[in-house]
Amino acid sequence: MSQSRRALLGFLLALPVSAQAKPLVIGAIPDQDPELLQRLYGKLARYLETELGVAVVYKPVTDYVAAVTAFRVGDLDLVWFGGLTGVQARLQVPGAQALAQREIDAQFHSLFMGNKKSGLRPFQDLKGLASLKGRTFTFGSESSTSGRLMPQFFLQQAGVNLEDFKGQPGFANSHDTTLRLVEAGSYEAGAMNEQVFLKRSETGAVDYTRIQVLWRSPAYYDYHWVLNPTVQARYGAKFAERVQTAFLQLDLKVPAQKEILGLFGTQRFIRTQNRNYAQIEQVARQIGKIK
Repeated sequence: MSQSRRALLGFLLALPVSAQAKPLVIGAIPDQDPELLQRLYGKLARYLETELGVAVVYKPVTDYVAAVTAFRVGDLDLVWFGGLTGVQARLQVPGAQALAQREIDAQFHSLFMGNKKSGLRPFQDLKGLASLKGRTFTFGSESSTSGRLMPQFFLQQAGVNLEDFKGQPGFANSHDTTLRLVEAGSYEAGAMNEQVFLKRSETGAVDYTRIQVLWRSPAYYDYHWVLNPTVQARYGAKFAERVQTAFLQLDLKVPAQKEILGLFGTQRFIRTQNRNYAQIEQVARQIGKIK
């Protein structure tokens, strides 16, 4: 063995076990523009590397279904799921744990939007959803909690079925796309994630001369981080606690961490657990998204 190869081997053997293990691969449902997601999760990966002492890489996926599939087959270890995709992932991977969510995710809301030229007017309660009958309408992704699952649930409660829309309902790839489609008049109305809408509004990206909020839904649990149980074998039995702690310790007083929290649209992360999403699972079974 050459001297250089012996030196390399000695270096690798001297590394802690976590440094020798394969990287922790994080992912997220692609609910916003890819450029924004790349920026957010790149910064988060660097933070987690420092806190956990393991290599961390971000792996983007093409759609919501791909995120669940990648988690199931072990290509993703830690994923930022929506309520529905998180339930789907945990049902397919026994032992997977919901660890952390933003404060807003315990009281999340969908917004129903209307193009101003449609003649639709804002309403104060669920019954007002009946005004969407005979209108063109777009949801977000087919597997989105805030852009499809819960909006469809509330529509059904108001007596509005998918066949009551004018033509087939649309399914946008992201909440940003839903906003643009309704704003452009491609659809008279649509449903989207309240948090994304507020963030776009703050940056001046919402044209209020063309679009308006019709109704804000009741609250429900939504986004959360889910950890694949296979990582315990790589990093130790207490790794889930370490990951959870890393999210809970994100601090607004630290500039780099404040930026991460800002990109997530929150001031802090809080603990969560699998049972918090029982309502999401129930609704998903009711409308046929989970068999």
